[in-house]
Amino acid sequence: MNNRYTIKNFLLALAVFGIYSSVAIAQQKKSSAGNSAYLFTYFTGNTANEEAIRFAISKDGYNYIALNGNEPVISSAKISSTGGVRDPHILRGADGKTFYMVVTDMVSAKGWSSNRAMVLLKSTDLVNWTSSIVNIQKRFANQENLLRVWAPQTIYDPKVGKYMLYWSMKHGDDPDKIYYAYANKDFTDLETEPKQLFFSPTNGACIDGDIIFHKGKYHLFFKTEGQGNGIKQAVSDRLTEGYVQQDKYLQQTTDAVEGAAVFKLNNSEDYILMYDVYMKGKYQFTRSSDLQNFKVVDQAVSMDFHPRHGTVLPIDENELKRLLAKWYHPAQVLSTAKADVIKKNNIIVDTTKKTLFLPLKDGANLKAIDPLFQQIPYVSILPKAPYDFSQGSVKVTINILGQKPQVYTIHAGVNHNPVLNGYYADPEILYSNKTQKYHLYPTSDGFTSWSGTSFKSFSSTDLVNWKDEGTLLDLPKEVSWAKRNAWAPAMAERKINGQYKYFYYFTAAQKVGVAVADHPSGPFKDSGKALVSKRPAGIKGGQEIDPDVFIDPQTQKAYLYWGNGYMAGAVLNDDMVSIDTNSIKVMTPDATFREGTEVFYRNGKYYFLWSEDDTRSENYRVRYGYSDSPMGKIIVPENNLILAKDAANGIYGTGHNSVIQVPGKDEWYIVYHRFTRPRGITMGNAAGYNREVCIDKMEFNSDGSIKKVIPTVAGIQKLK
Repeated sequence: MNNRYTIKNFLLALAVFGIYSSVAIAQQKKSSAGNSAYLFTYFTGNTANEEAIRFAISKDGYNYIALNGNEPVISSAKISSTGGVRDPHILRGADGKTFYMVVTDMVSAKGWSSNRAMVLLKSTDLVNWTSSIVNIQKRFANQENLLRVWAPQTIYDPKVGKYMLYWSMKHGDDPDKIYYAYANKDFTDLETEPKQLFFSPTNGACIDGDIIFHKGKYHLFFKTEGQGNGIKQAVSDRLTEGYVQQDKYLQQTTDAVEGAAVFKLNNSEDYILMYDVYMKGKYQFTRSSDLQNFKVVDQAVSMDFHPRHGTVLPIDENELKRLLAKWYHPAQVLSTAKADVIKKNNIIVDTTKKTLFLPLKDGANLKAIDPLFQQIPYVSILPKAPYDFSQGSVKVTINILGQKPQVYTIHAGVNHNPVLNGYYADPEILYSNKTQKYHLYPTSDGFTSWSGTSFKSFSSTDLVNWKDEGTLLDLPKEVSWAKRNAWAPAMAERKINGQYKYFYYFTAAQKVGVAVADHPSGPFKDSGKALVSKRPAGIKGGQEIDPDVFIDPQTQKAYLYWGNGYMAGAVLNDDMVSIDTNSIKVMTPDATFREGTEVFYRNGKYYFLWSEDDTRSENYRVRYGYSDSPMGKIIVPENNLILAKDAANGIYGTGHNSVIQVPGKDEWYIVYHRFTRPRGITMGNAAGYNREVCIDKMEFNSDGSIKKVIPTVAGIQKLK
C-alpha cells in the first residue's frame, strides 16, 4: 500500500472531521449563548391526565417551579393518535430560535406494547406549537412485527444539515433497539428509513437514548434492560454509527431508573445527568465535568411537582418572560410558601374567591408570619411580609410581568391535622410505659405504587407535637428476606425479665415480619425470617399484609391479626416472634372487610376495626364489630360505619386506623390516614400513596357502641 496515499487520506479525513466538529461546537455555543434559565418539559404518570406535556422553569438548573399549576400546556387529545403522550424531549434548533419537541404517542393503560407512533412538534416561541403524528408501522415497510415506539429524541446533524430523530423500537421477540432517521425540512415527517443506531454488545434491550456532543465525541446515554438494568453510555466520533459501550453503570442509586437526560449548566463547563427514579416518584440529579464521573447533587434540587421522564433546555431571559407571562399564575405564586411554620402540603388557594389559606403549626406567632414565598423573576407580592394575622386576614397584590395585577386575601390559622408533616399512612400508635411518651409508627408514603422501603417513628407527649425519631428499620440494609414494600406496621411493648422489650410487626414484600428492640424508637433487629408468609388454609386470594398486635389486658396473652381480603388471627407464642400455627383462624367479619385490622379492649368488649374499599378510593372508610374474646365470633352492629369522608371539608380516603387510650382515663383517640388535603382528590390513583396521618377524638355511647367520628382539619387539643 502507498503510505503517502494512506497518510493523505487520513489527514483529509481528519480535516473533514475537524470541520464537522467545529460546526457542532459552534452550534452548541450558539444555542447556549445568553442563556440564563432552564425549561423542564415532562409528564407525570400513567393516568389519562398525567400522560401529557408539562413545563417547569428554573433559574439555576436545580430548583424548578411548575408552570400552569402543573397541568398540561398542550392537549394530548389534540396532538396524539392515542390520547396521551409521554417522554417529551425538547431541543433548540441550530438557528438558535426554533424549537423542536418529540414525544411518545402512547397511553399506558392500553399496554406497554400498544403504540406505533411518535409526535413531532415545532415552535418559534415555546408557547405556540404545531404538531404531526408519525406512525412508524404505517409510514414504513417491513414493520409488521413492530410492537412499540418509545422515547424519541432529536439532535442536529451538522454533517448533513438535518435534524436526526432517534428512539427505541421492539419487533417481535427481539429486544428493544435504538434506531434513527432524519426529519424532513418542515419537521412534520421522517424522510429516511429507520436504521439501527446502537448495537448492544450483549444484544440486550436498550431504551431511552439521549445524545450529547462533548469535546469532539457523541455521548449516547441509554438504559439497559434484561441483563442488568441501569444507565450506561456509549461513545462515538460519528453521530450515526460506531458507538462503543462503556462498562460501568452511571446511576448513583440502587433503585430502578429510566429516562436519562443530560444538559449543560449555563455559564459552566459542567453537565447535569438526571434520571427518573420512577419507583420512588422522584428524580436524581448528578453533576459531572467530564461525562465520566458523576456526583449526586440531590441536596440542592427542589421541585413542586413529581416529574416522569423529561428533558431540560437552557433558555434566555426573554424566553423565560414569555413562559411566565403565558403559564404562571398568582395561585402558583402563593402556593410556594415554604416557611417552616406552615404545613406546606396543605396550603389552599381558591382562584375563584381569590383567597389563600396558610395552615400553621402549633405555637405559630400570628402577629408576624413571613410565608417565605419563593422569589421568582418578574413576580412581586405587595405589601412585603411579615404579615400580622392576629386581627384577621391580610390583602396582597400579585404582579406578574405581562399580566394584570390580582388581589388575594390571605387567611392563616393553626391546624393540628395532619399531625405529621409530609406523606405518611397506615399509622400505628403506642403509649410506652418506659418513655412515658406516645410513639407513632406509620408507613412512609409518597412513593409511586407504595414502593417505600423503610420505616420511621415519631414521639410525642401531647399527641399534637411530634418529634421525628429517624429511620426505625430499613429493608434493603437490615432485612435479609424482603427488600421492598415497607407497609403498615404494628407495635407491642412487653416487660420480659424485668426489662421492656418492643416488638415491631411490619409488612415487607407482602409478608409479615417482626423486629425487636429495647427502646420504642429502636434500633430494631429483624428476626431473620417472615413470621407470616402464606395464606391461611382455605383462603385463595388476598395478601399477607397489615399486621395488628393485641395484648389482652385480662390474660396478658398476645395475639396477631393480619390480612387483605380476609382477616386472620393467631396466638403469639411467649417469645412474641413466633405464632402458634395451630391457633390460626380466619375471622373475616363480613363482606365489607378489606384490610387494616385494629383490636382493642374496653369495658368487657373486644373491639375489631377494619377498613373498607380501597386506599385509592375517596370512600376508603372504617367499620367495626365486637366480640367477647380476642378470637371469638365478631358481631357486626347494624350502624357500624364510624369514620368516612367529609367532602364538604375536602377530607377523603379516611381509613387504616389505630386507636389509643390515654393511660388511666376513659379517653380515646383514633389515628388514621386520609388523602393529602387539598390536592389528593385531584390526583386519581396517586392519592392512594400520597396520604397524611390525622388524629381525632373517639367516643362511645352508654351501651358501648362507638359514636361516628367526624374527621376534622382542626384536629385535637394538646393533652395536658
